[in-house]
Amino acid sequence: MRYWLMKSEPDVYSIDDLAAEPDQTAYWEGIRNYQARNFIRDDMAVNDLAFFYHSRCDVPGIVGTMRIVREAYPDHTAFDASETYFDPKSDPDNPRWFMVDIKFERKFSHIVSLADLKREPALSQMKVVQRGNRLSITPVSPDEWAFILSMVDGE
Repeated sequence: MRYWLMKSEPDVYSIDDLAAEPDQTAYWEGIRNYQARNFIRDDMAVNDLAFFYHSRCDVPGIVGTMRIVREAYPDHTAFDASETYFDPKSDPDNPRWFMVDIKFERKFSHIVSLADLKREPALSQMKVVQRGNRLSITPVSPDEWAFILSMVDGE
């Protein structure tokens, strides 16, 4: 099993939106960065767990967890000109972009803010706290995963 951190702007798609989906399941579309795409396409597997991270908001941070329930498949929004994430260079016969399906697991009682993450020496190697890191999907080590859950559950 692998662990991930996946970012979304809450005014675009929030953890509450995921929790409100039928079966609390949705697809994670719109990844248009090659490194993040490679994580989805090459590394994510069914039953991997991910932190849901709200970005570009007043208090960015981790708000809950979700599970990968379907491995990578072509991101259909890249082929549709009416979609926000349309890519005219993407070809259904040779897809450039991929998505996974995710399922709501848990919403935290409080946000684990980026500032909280940066204060913890045990999390200093996390990609999300690294200066200049803007990737929307990053791997999380098992130790980082456990430490962050202890920040939520230990209170």
